Amino acid sequence: MCHSEGAIATEESLVIDVEILTALHPQSGACVATAQDDINVILRHIEINLCHKNPMTFQRFLISGFLAVFLTSCSAMDALLATSTPMPATETPPPTATILWFPPSATSTPQLLSTKAPTPEMRPGLGTDLLTDDFSDRFNWDTATSNEASAEINDNRLTLAVQSQVYMTSLRRDTLLSDYYAEITAQPSLCRGEDSYGILIRANGGSYYRFALACDGTVRAERVNNSVRLVLQQPLPSGDVPPGAPGNVRIGVWVVGGEMRLFLNGRFQFNIYDPSFPIGSIGVFVRSAGETAAVVSFSDLVIQEVNYTPPAVTATP
Repeated sequence: MCHSEGAIATEESLVIDVEILTALHPQSGACVATAQDDINVILRHIEINLCHKNPMTFQRFLISGFLAVFLTSCSAMDALLATSTPMPATETPPPTATILWFPPSATSTPQLLSTKAPTPEMRPGLGTDLLTDDFSDRFNWDTATSNEASAEINDNRLTLAVQSQVYMTSLRRDTLLSDYYAEITAQPSLCRGEDSYGILIRANGGSYYRFALACDGTVRAERVNNSVRLVLQQPLPSGDVPPGAPGNVRIGVWVVGGEMRLFLNGRFQFNIYDPSFPIGSIGVFVRSAGETAAVVSFSDLVIQEVNYTPPAVTATP
């Protein structure tokens, strides 16, 4: 290989040119470095072929052209790097859903349920007991015996028995009451169809209010004034009335002023209003309406005082 001073100078000149080019194009450092490596290879070939000639001028010419080409390409790369659109960021894959093998049970929120308004008290003002009667004293009641009917007290019961189509009553003696609540137990042992029995309120001789339970399962109210009957409440079916015999029912009557309310087994049935009889005794009755006899027993009478003032009724203009 021929090593002339001109060749050495050329290499030194090339190093200087490359350094200048790198300074002018700092972003194209990799491109310029590649150009320098290629020029070194070319110079070695030039040295071999032009060793005995004057290579200085030719080398400079060749190197200048070569650098011009690389300068153009590196400038184009600079422009490409300057104007290149940045690559979008790689999307992060959505997280994989975690399988919940045993999910917690949902806690139910208690639902507030609405409550109905309480049923108005239908027996207001009940006080202490005024009278209790276990029917151990036969002189407390009207009793009688005949071929058609009988009223007798035995075994703490007042038993009324009547033949076909006969009506029988029994009043408690020396008992005058106005406002009160009374309960008595009735037990029909022979009763069918329209046969009836019940309680008498504010009785004076042959005048009283009558609450009648029929053996067909209905209940009604009447006013009797010296054998003249006035219906105050038409017959109403009631599940508390024993359908025939044998049976057992607790009869209750709340009486204040001209208002009377009937209860069977503690359940309100209906009320009536009539001021005709303000005071009187209490009694019981049995009536046979068909071709057969009727027999009913009464027991356990309790009478309570009532301290109640009815609300004033405003007259409508």
